[in-house]
Amino acid sequence: MAELLLCIGVLGVLGLAFWLTTDSDDDNGGGGLMQPALVPVRVRRNG
Repeated sequence: MAELLLCIGVLGVLGLAFWLTTDSDDDNGGGGLMQPALVPVRVRRNG
């Protein structure tokens, strides 16, 4: 039973490390979430 838990733990840690080190869709390739794009918004000024 201990061997099974150890194997699952090691595979989980390796999977998490692989997931965190893979490139994401952002420009710096460091993983994580993409940066939001800034979109210009037109403002109407009444006056």
